[in-house]
Amino acid sequence: MDDGESRPRRLSRSETKARTRSLLLEAAARVFARKGYAAASVDEIAGSAGFSTGALYSNFAGKKDLFFELLSSRNSEQLAEAAAIASDRADGLEESRRRLSEFLLDLTDADKDMVPLQVEFWLHAIAHPEFRERFVAQFHSHRDTLAQVLTRRAEDRDQSADAPYDQAATVVLALFRGLTQLRRVEPDLVPDDLYGTALHWLFLGLTTSSAPECRPQD
Repeated sequence: MDDGESRPRRLSRSETKARTRSLLLEAAARVFARKGYAAASVDEIAGSAGFSTGALYSNFAGKKDLFFELLSSRNSEQLAEAAAIASDRADGLEESRRRLSEFLLDLTDADKDMVPLQVEFWLHAIAHPEFRERFVAQFHSHRDTLAQVLTRRAEDRDQSADAPYDQAATVVLALFRGLTQLRRVEPDLVPDDLYGTALHWLFLGLTTSSAPECRPQD
């Protein structure tokens, strides 16, 4: 084999920077989840990622910037994956329920830092108005995105698109966060299929209450 073919491709400057940022964010997620925002230090985060503090500061303004970036990237990635499952037209209702339950299990059981990190986001939002604004703005954005997915899904299934899907999206997101927390503490409290089953209960009630015969008459 030619020596040139056996050598790994050298990363470009932009690829190296992206890899460094990704490793720093992964390390920050671990440290924030296990020690909390207040007790976490820039030195520990950088060291956990295998970099100097100088490398950290060349990519992020500091600890707060890392925390804000984690809020944005982690939650957005989770929403995108869940929305893709919910909007997959090839799946029937049973398959969607199964895949959404599996998604919750994969997140909770495979990533032990996910739930503590989400709790840390919530606690920080309560105590710090600046972070709270970002937290709430992100929740509104995610709720609106999910509401659009639910509306399109209802239309595809010839169901009422007039139901309060923004409120339903709020419940779906809150249910997900609550069940992941319970699953992290005691897995037996959240059976493998509970999330999908609970969503079935929610949307069965929603479509029933939105049916013309169930609406209050003037």
